[in-house]
Amino acid sequence: MSLPRPSISHIGFLSPGNYPAADPLSGLEKTLQLLEYGEALGFESAWVRQRHLEPGISSATAFLAAATQRTSRIQLGTAVIPIGYESPYRLAEDLSTVDVLSGGRLNVGLSAGRPLHADLIGPLAFDGDWESYDFSHERVLRFVENLRSPLIGDETTFIKTPFGPQRPRLQPHAKGLTDRIWYGGGSLRSAGWAGRNGFNLLIGNVTTGEETDDFFVAQLRQLETYRAVGEGGRRVALGRVIVPLDGADAKTRQRYRDYAAGRTERTLTPQGERRTLYARDIVGTSEEILERLFADPILPHVSELRLELPYEFEDEEYRQIVHDFVTRIAPELGWSSRPPGSGEQQ
Repeated sequence: MSLPRPSISHIGFLSPGNYPAADPLSGLEKTLQLLEYGEALGFESAWVRQRHLEPGISSATAFLAAATQRTSRIQLGTAVIPIGYESPYRLAEDLSTVDVLSGGRLNVGLSAGRPLHADLIGPLAFDGDWESYDFSHERVLRFVENLRSPLIGDETTFIKTPFGPQRPRLQPHAKGLTDRIWYGGGSLRSAGWAGRNGFNLLIGNVTTGEETDDFFVAQLRQLETYRAVGEGGRRVALGRVIVPLDGADAKTRQRYRDYAAGRTERTLTPQGERRTLYARDIVGTSEEILERLFADPILPHVSELRLELPYEFEDEEYRQIVHDFVTRIAPELGWSSRPPGSGEQQ
C-alpha cells in the first residue's frame, strides 16, 4: 500500500557551522552568509548546532545574536543546546535578548541529560561537586519558567534602579518565546515528556531503538507517543540528511557519494548500549531523493521538514545543496515559496 503524499508547508535547514580551527572567523562568517542565502531562497527557518570542544558553533546564543542583524524574515533556531552546561536563569536572559533582537523569530531547541564530554568540561564549567548536579528534564522546566519572567519575591520586594524602585523580574521579557521551545526527542520517554509539557518536537536521523531494530518503526512510535499525550497544535520538525547531486560537478558528486558510503555501516544495526539507530543519508539526483522521501513513513505525518547539512563540506557545496533542495525537491513535497514579508511568526 502506497503512503499518503507528503504535505510540507515549512522548510528549514540545519547548518553545522564548522570552520578551520586556525581560522574560525572565516567559517563563522560563511555560515552567517549561508543563513542570509537561505532566507533569500525562501526557507522559513535556519537552525545551528551547538557543539563543544569542536571547530563549530560552541555558543548558539552568541552566533544567533549576530544572525538577527544579518536576516530579517527567516526564523532562527538552536538544534540543540545541551542545557546541562547552562544556568537556567542566565540562559533565559541571553535567549530572551536574542529573541527581542530578532523581532520574535527565535526557536530554542534543547536537550537534557548528562552532557557530552562532561568528564572534560565538567571541572571547567562547574564549581564544587558537579557530578551531583541535576542534569534531568527538570533543568529545562526551570529555564522555561524563567523565560516567563515572573515577578521575583513578594509584593514588598523592590530593587533600586536608575529608573527608580522596580519590582524585580527577568529582563528583557520576550513575549511568545515560551511557545517556541523545542525538545530534541530521540526516545519514547523524551517524546512523551515533551508532549506532556507542551513543547514542540525536533526529530532527526538519529534515534533510540526500543523493542525494534527498524529506525522508522522506532521514530513513528515516538511521534505517536508525543501526539497521544501532548497538547493539540504543537509543531513537529523532521530532520533528514539530504544531499542532491543535480547542481554538482562530477568530482563533487563522487565526493558526496563517498561521504554517504562511509556512513552506511552505522545504519545496519543498533549502535552501542543505548541501541542508537541511524537513518541512511539521502544522496542522489532530485528524482532519486524524492523516491526515497515518498517512501519515508514519517514524512506524511509532519508539515515541517528540516534539511540537515552534513559536516565537513565546503561553503559552495552547502549553497549548492540548499539551492537544489529548495528549487527541485521541496516544491514536489507540497511546499511553495511565500512572498517576502509573509513568513510565519509562531
